[in-house]
Amino acid sequence: MTSAPLTRRYDLDWLRIIAFGLLIFYHIGMFYVTWDWHVKSPRASDWAEKLMLLTNPWRLDLLFFISGVGARFMLDKMSARGFALSRFHRLFWPLVFAIFVIVPPQAYYELLDAVRLGQIPAYTDSYRAFYLKYISGYSGWCDGEDCLRVPTWNHMWFVAYLLVYSVVLALIWTLLKRIKGEWPLWTFVLGPWLVLWGLRATLFPVFGDTHALTDDYYLHALYGFLFLLGAMVGRSDAVFETTRRWRWLWLCVAVVAYAVFMPMSLWSGGELPPWALFVLRGAREAQAWFAILALLGFARQHLSAADGPLRRTLTEAVFPFYIVHQTLIVVAAYHLAKFNLPIGLEFALLIVITVAGCVLTYLIVRAVPRLRPLFGLRRSAA
Repeated sequence: MTSAPLTRRYDLDWLRIIAFGLLIFYHIGMFYVTWDWHVKSPRASDWAEKLMLLTNPWRLDLLFFISGVGARFMLDKMSARGFALSRFHRLFWPLVFAIFVIVPPQAYYELLDAVRLGQIPAYTDSYRAFYLKYISGYSGWCDGEDCLRVPTWNHMWFVAYLLVYSVVLALIWTLLKRIKGEWPLWTFVLGPWLVLWGLRATLFPVFGDTHALTDDYYLHALYGFLFLLGAMVGRSDAVFETTRRWRWLWLCVAVVAYAVFMPMSLWSGGELPPWALFVLRGAREAQAWFAILALLGFARQHLSAADGPLRRTLTEAVFPFYIVHQTLIVVAAYHLAKFNLPIGLEFALLIVITVAGCVLTYLIVRAVPRLRPLFGLRRSAA
């Protein structure tokens, strides 16, 4: 596969921005649907689940793939050791900071919401008393056999996994970059879908997903594969040109796969014969992979030259947004629910509060050099 010149990929910058933006809306949606989450609306229902299933199969897959491409560009400009150190400082300190500063309010309001739902007895500790137990690894907050494990990283698992994959890639990069040869482009189109389908059909039923790092075998196989795939094809102009040329085809395949996957997953109630479950998993992963191909293609077509102050600002802001967004959602949603507002107004206010909080956090962080590394920014602005 031919290599593209080493230039910044504005199209992938925009895709990353869009994917993280969708993630914020997805987590707001988690407050309202019936799926398990940290806090739940008293009016939770399945009204938004069909929409959320549009992005559920591919949103994180896309981010790990793009992260792999970005890692490849970095490795082409620095040594493997330099790359590992750069990734460590960019990801490790925000992870630790979030675990002990940003995430604890999520766990606190999860407890308060469990009281509201009658899952645990009344909880009256102040936040200060809760935090002292949180940092000590207290294990007494239980609902039957299910206990709240603290300290926790909640949504920051993504950062922990990305850090591990980056270090592993740095360790094996010397061997990987020796791999030469040309692969037919159809292997990039069909191969990943078959891998994703195989993992979903074999590992997922056995291990599920835990986001706990040490025992998350299915997700490590899935996200590790996509991260490595991104690193391997990141410089291939032919691969990304194929996504652009056939972008409408990929979109049609993803839509058809969604039309198969969505009704089967929502209406089956989990009671499917083995052959139908196998088809369902194949449809889900077809939606995921061909949606990624379509997104890569449309971004290359329309966003490759879309540079400017907005892109540069959002590219920097997206990591601080990610760090704080879920805490803002959890705290704001818990308190807004008390007012019993019309659900449309409540939803709109939750969006406004979350976005405003993210923007305010970014503006403060970028202006304070000591805070910048804790939110994944360079110590001094470029």
